[in-house]
Amino acid sequence: MSAKNFKTDSGIIIKESYNPSDVDPAVQIGVPGQYPYTRGVHPAMYRSRLWTMRQYAGFGTAKQSNERYKFLLSQGTTGLSVAFDLPTQMGYDSDHVMSEGEVGKVGVAIDTLADLEMLFDGIELQKITTSMTINATAAILLCMYVAIAKKQNADLTKISGTIQNDILKEYIARGTHIYPPQPSMRLVTDTFAWCSENLPNWNTISISGYHIREAGSTAVQELAFTLANAKEYVRAALSAGLAIDSFAPRLSFFFNAHNNLFEEVAKFRAARRLWAAIMKEEFGAQNPDSMKLRFHSQTAGSSLAAQQIDNNVPRVTLQALAAVLGGTQSLHTNSKDEALALPTEESVRLALRTQQVIGYESGVTDTVDPLAGSYYVESLTNEMEDRAKEYLTKIDLMGGSVKAIEQQYFQTEIADSAYKYQRAIDEKEKIIVGVNEFVADETRNVDLLKVDESIRDEQMKSLRDVKLKRNNEKLNAALSALKKAAQGNGNVLPHILRSVQEYASIGEISDTLRDIWGVYE
Repeated sequence: MSAKNFKTDSGIIIKESYNPSDVDPAVQIGVPGQYPYTRGVHPAMYRSRLWTMRQYAGFGTAKQSNERYKFLLSQGTTGLSVAFDLPTQMGYDSDHVMSEGEVGKVGVAIDTLADLEMLFDGIELQKITTSMTINATAAILLCMYVAIAKKQNADLTKISGTIQNDILKEYIARGTHIYPPQPSMRLVTDTFAWCSENLPNWNTISISGYHIREAGSTAVQELAFTLANAKEYVRAALSAGLAIDSFAPRLSFFFNAHNNLFEEVAKFRAARRLWAAIMKEEFGAQNPDSMKLRFHSQTAGSSLAAQQIDNNVPRVTLQALAAVLGGTQSLHTNSKDEALALPTEESVRLALRTQQVIGYESGVTDTVDPLAGSYYVESLTNEMEDRAKEYLTKIDLMGGSVKAIEQQYFQTEIADSAYKYQRAIDEKEKIIVGVNEFVADETRNVDLLKVDESIRDEQMKSLRDVKLKRNNEKLNAALSALKKAAQGNGNVLPHILRSVQEYASIGEISDTLRDIWGVYE
């Protein structure tokens, strides 16, 4: 191996060995559960409670996904995480021309409240936490969830969970945006305000570095761009008149757990320290909970290989271990077959068992931040922090994330990093086992999950049935009130809630807002 290979995926040079002189004595690592939270946001961390084991799932119809959720709960998962199909993510009903070929494919199809009622049939929302990976239509899905909770006579102050609701990274990395940035940001801050009064234990946003990393960024870029977006959301909420400590405690984050174990651990530790300082020093937060960076993590989908899929099991294990050693609050482990298809029940169970083995058998949860004090880890944490600060300063000078997005800054940086990473693989500077080295002929058949094309017909029939049964007079009144609120400055969440309670479809609500706010091109 040549010397040039001794560096992290972010390009940080790795020394042959580390000594006390490699750690800046001015940087105090602190105490778990205390500012700046480098070592964790809770004093006892996993000694008091393990992370939430939250397996991401959803495909086909709501009924099919409901069966998968009940299976996961029976196997020991401690939180649900909902994947939605592309039409749902982009505000189209299943019968829309844009939905053809995509209904139920990468997640569950949701058109109206009736679908979400089926999705959570037999599941008491007050007894579980639910994460919903949804952004442009996050406010609509949240209101549907609240409508179901109300039907279950649940205490809304005890309902907990997360909506991703991170629209900025859609412009940067994913593309499932609907409206231009400004009205999209208004939807986010309206959600902050409404939840602070009505749903106090709900995480109103999960600011996502995961998709930035999946698009090809380095670990440093993932860290810096995520925190830059977080600062933009905070500034938008403050501009909307919200007090910092009224919404900041419910901000949460979503990070990727990639292959380089020590770099990933350092990333998570640096993220906590950076965010604590940003909230305290830049925004003047007083509540300690406003300064705590709480995060969900997911193992790296982009690292999974279609070749020799069993190799994905140790990959996911290493990545999950990095997230746990880094102090995650919840975790999803990818399944070994996801480079080929949606995961089967068997592979999902193995992915969950991976978390459970780490949690109950490995011993890494017996003490808080077990890598603290490692000369290498502390040096790497400091280096990650310093490099992320350089990016944050540059983005602030541009005027913040929205301005940087408009200038294609994030997109260009990520594209350059993705190109360099792929070139390193192509030139075998970076070895991917079973892909560019240790290649083997594969002859065995793999059982894969297939989503039936007839699902769209089934979903369209369900939508027609709902439209025949609902009270269209009340529905039109609700949509009219939503349109009026969108034209003005009032909070749109109460009107979205009323609309979904009258069984307005996601497409109808999204079209009402499209008519007012337009579409981002």
